Amino acid sequence: MRVALALLGIVAVVLFVAAAWAQTPAPAPSSPAPQASTTAPVASQPAAPAAQTPEPTAPAAAASETRPEISALLPRDLSPWGMFLGADIVVKIVMLGLVFASFVTWTVCVAKYWELWTAARKARQALAVLNEARSLGEAHQRLGRGTDAVAQLLRTAVQEVQQSPHPDPESLKERVSWLLERIEAASTRRIGRGMGLLATIGATGPFVGLFGTVWGIMNSFIGISNAHTTNLAVVAPGIAEALLATALGLVAAIPAVVIYNVFSRSIGGYRALLGDGSALVMRLLSRDCDRMSAPIARAAAE
Repeated sequence: MRVALALLGIVAVVLFVAAAWAQTPAPAPSSPAPQASTTAPVASQPAAPAAQTPEPTAPAAAASETRPEISALLPRDLSPWGMFLGADIVVKIVMLGLVFASFVTWTVCVAKYWELWTAARKARQALAVLNEARSLGEAHQRLGRGTDAVAQLLRTAVQEVQQSPHPDPESLKERVSWLLERIEAASTRRIGRGMGLLATIGATGPFVGLFGTVWGIMNSFIGISNAHTTNLAVVAPGIAEALLATALGLVAAIPAVVIYNVFSRSIGGYRALLGDGSALVMRLLSRDCDRMSAPIARAAAE
């Protein structure tokens, strides 16, 4: 969780610096000077209706002059890669951050899936051995060298028994129960590493993408003001580039949330396996305590 907060802090600082650097006013395009009319009246007589037809050519000429300016402002490539290359520096940083977050999400997914599958398989095998064993000594001979959490539970109970030569059975069970609870908690924390990173990406990914979208739309409206035109063809590419940031935010956040929920259920199942292992270890310990107390009880009866 601390690493995720540090990464978010670094991204925020980089975005702030890039935003300050990007606020350079673009020079306003110089408007072409109006052309003076060079036509002179032909005669003082009133002109015929056919002579008045050249007058509407002025708007057409003006429209033909503005079309090259609008086409010059439009990007040639509207593919995702082309929109990324044509985006503002701040929007580019946001997109790169979201792509990196998506890469981290899938890396954690693959690593955590392998870790959970391996731990659950070893725990089930150890539980099968504990079910077949009749004493702590027999179970320790078969699982004493294991590296999984259930084997660690068994070794802890055996070590506590060895350190208590003539214990009170109830006190011994209580001490072993405390130790097993601590081992269960430590194993659960260990298996849950990386879940905080998934939760952070799933919660903040859409908002980071939304920030890039807001920044891109703001730049699009600034471009409208500088171009002195309200044509939608001028602002549409910038809005498309901004919306691409929101799409990347959703691509990074949705898988992170789904993977987090799946792994949360898997970790809950693994915690249940550890609880079963603790119960089986306590059952074997109780049997050994009964065997130890039986001779003492017969001696006291005699």
